[in-house]
Amino acid sequence: MLSYRHSYHAGNHADVLKHIVLTLCLESLKEKEKSILYLDTHSGAGRYLLQSEHAEKTGEYLSGINLVWQQIAIPEALTPYISVLKRYNPFDTLKYYPGSPLIAKQLLREQDKLNLTELHPSDYPLLKQEFAKDKRANVLREDGFLQLKSKLPPQSRRGIILIDPSYEIKEDYQKIPAAIYEAYKRFATGVYLIWYPVVSRTQSQKMIDGIVNLGIKRISQFELALKPDNNHKGMTASGMIVINPPWKLHEQMQTILPWLSNILDTDKTGNILIKKLVTE
Repeated sequence: MLSYRHSYHAGNHADVLKHIVLTLCLESLKEKEKSILYLDTHSGAGRYLLQSEHAEKTGEYLSGINLVWQQIAIPEALTPYISVLKRYNPFDTLKYYPGSPLIAKQLLREQDKLNLTELHPSDYPLLKQEFAKDKRANVLREDGFLQLKSKLPPQSRRGIILIDPSYEIKEDYQKIPAAIYEAYKRFATGVYLIWYPVVSRTQSQKMIDGIVNLGIKRISQFELALKPDNNHKGMTASGMIVINPPWKLHEQMQTILPWLSNILDTDKTGNILIKKLVTE
């Protein structure tokens, strides 16, 4: 099933959380000169026009990145994330939202590599076009989960793996723990970022428990909820599971996540979660 288009949801609160965590991890790994592999299992189109019919139909960016964009004072650790946004929006108006592939494209160095996959027949050509002149990038129309076997470990033994399916296919919740198990066997030192939505708390928690029960050390969880859990249709929260988090990440998120919640949780009905699920 390939009906999901991220263009309806680009720049929403879940994107903001996901891409902040991604940016912090990329910046941390760049502190060493050795090259990095960035592997993105569900890359999407790359960039999104926020005045498009899709984005305007849902208006989700208005209660997400648009509120962050309006802030004058931001936590220092968010400077790289905001700098990427400004690169695609050089004027005051917020016109484009860069997805995870373009964030990585702007922040990674000449010696780094990107492996990007997208299956959607409309989004793949757009993604391919974004990276047509980037020799660091390998853009494929393939199943992203299979890349966790075929492309790991990288030669440099350093990398960030972003796993963020739409979860439109409910089997994704079951696929992820199994996929991580296979990837971790091949590349135990990689930084794994797993994004998840909270539509059904039971479903997302079962997936998280499945990851924790793999026996992997050093797993952290960062969650932003804008509404209390409920049984109605729609995403009330989203989160990031991080395996092998960079040493500064926990401390950075203790500053950033309350700040983000204060801006995005306009009704003050949500909450945040910063948790070490598994320690050493």
